[in-house]
Amino acid sequence: MPAFLFKRLLNAAGVMLAVAFLAFLIFRFVGDPVELMLNEQASQQQRDELRVRLGLDKGFVLQYATFVGNAVRGDFGISYRNQQDVFTLISERFPATFELVLVATFLSLAVGVPLGVYTAIRRDSFLAKTLQFVSVLGVSLPSFALGILFILIFSVTLQWLPAFGRGEVVQIGWWSTGFLTASGRKALILPGITLSLFQITLVMRLVRAEMLETMRTDFIRFARARGLPSRAVHFGHALRNCLMPVITVTGLQIGNLIAFALVTETVFQWPGMGMLFVQAVTFVDIPVMAAYLIVVSFIFVTLNTLVDLTYAWVDPRLREDALTGGANAR
Repeated sequence: MPAFLFKRLLNAAGVMLAVAFLAFLIFRFVGDPVELMLNEQASQQQRDELRVRLGLDKGFVLQYATFVGNAVRGDFGISYRNQQDVFTLISERFPATFELVLVATFLSLAVGVPLGVYTAIRRDSFLAKTLQFVSVLGVSLPSFALGILFILIFSVTLQWLPAFGRGEVVQIGWWSTGFLTASGRKALILPGITLSLFQITLVMRLVRAEMLETMRTDFIRFARARGLPSRAVHFGHALRNCLMPVITVTGLQIGNLIAFALVTETVFQWPGMGMLFVQAVTFVDIPVMAAYLIVVSFIFVTLNTLVDLTYAWVDPRLREDALTGGANAR
């Protein structure tokens, strides 16, 4: 197990160095930072002083090493548009995105897994076929169209839920949460459902396919032959053996939701990292774009490592292989 962890951490470090290099190229070659930060009336002396202060007078390799060192410390520079520390901006926006992704992930698992099991064990029923048809619509329709439709129905017509914003939030240290206020919870409903619909259909269809395959295996037939109740067979044996791909997809989709929730955040004017990235692209705010790329990549790498560790917890065979590998390494 220690050898496995060391290997995963080494791979993660290599990925992060490659991502940092791409972010550095964006920061270094997409426009001149000096020209973007200073106005047209700035003198040549002011430009030269800023270039020295930013370290742009150094060599390429030294600039990259400085960029990586600053990124490790959380120093991504100053936003061209807001004139604030980039890491502070991302820290302020991250709680909103995280809460939205948390709600979407919870809905996708709480709804998708039971529906997937039902459509597998009752695959010939009318309700199962209807759910299969609806799942195709959920995969086909883009999230922004569903978001606009939900706003039209529940905000404009029925006036049940807010159409934009995060509502009132409670500040707990540097973290801001909307879970503790009524308006914050109501504001989470529409964007959370919009972001989770694709994930619900994905999880449902994945669980259904895995359940149908597992139900045809020998150990399920043996469990039925022993007279075990259907609930124990379906949920205690078949579903547990279907969790491996669900864990993989869920772990990767959490990263995708954090990285690509910008469409949903734009539709609902949700003050998260996605909205910040859209504004950075609009105003060519290079430090924010580079920092967003590094932060999202770090989240992906962390989630992939956690998924690999969860495998060993779910599947005893992988746990035994990891222990055997560690013993052989010693």
